[in-house]
Amino acid sequence: MKKFWEKIVHYHVRTVIVVTIIVNVLIAILSFLPGYVGELPNWITRLPLLNASMNSLTFIFLLLALIAILKGKILLHQRFIYAAFTTTSIFLISYITFHFTAESTPYGGTGILAIFYYVILISHIILAVVIVPLALMAFFTGIKDMRETHKKWVHWTMPLWLYVSATGVLVYVMISPYYTF
Repeated sequence: MKKFWEKIVHYHVRTVIVVTIIVNVLIAILSFLPGYVGELPNWITRLPLLNASMNSLTFIFLLLALIAILKGKILLHQRFIYAAFTTTSIFLISYITFHFTAESTPYGGTGILAIFYYVILISHIILAVVIVPLALMAFFTGIKDMRETHKKWVHWTMPLWLYVSATGVLVYVMISPYYTF
């Protein structure tokens, strides 16, 4: 039986590595591509708000999942985690679509607000890269009911994912006045 679980975990580790590389490389490449030439379609200009909304929902679902598991409600916890992965997936598709078509918007604030913005933005970006494999490993160990291993993964994953979700919304709130569309 131990060999079986080792194979499952090994398979999931490969899946996590491949997905992490694809997602992070795609986002890195999009950061250097020029934006859409001409006026952006109206629906594209609404994607940053959708992104912030999905990050907000992810944050809420993660909090509710945490509360559910602390109360021993495993099925409810699982449902909130599925919801968090769903909203995160919608965010990711929307984020990639937006950054494939639109140029980056520079932050226009100055002084202490600019410093605060860039500290939040940089920490958000770094931890967003890190959270991909952490969340996937936590998810796979949870699905396979590997509770002790799962607990070890979520010890770091949950607070980091909450931070990434919350700071994603904060970055949007701070950058949105500077959008030119």
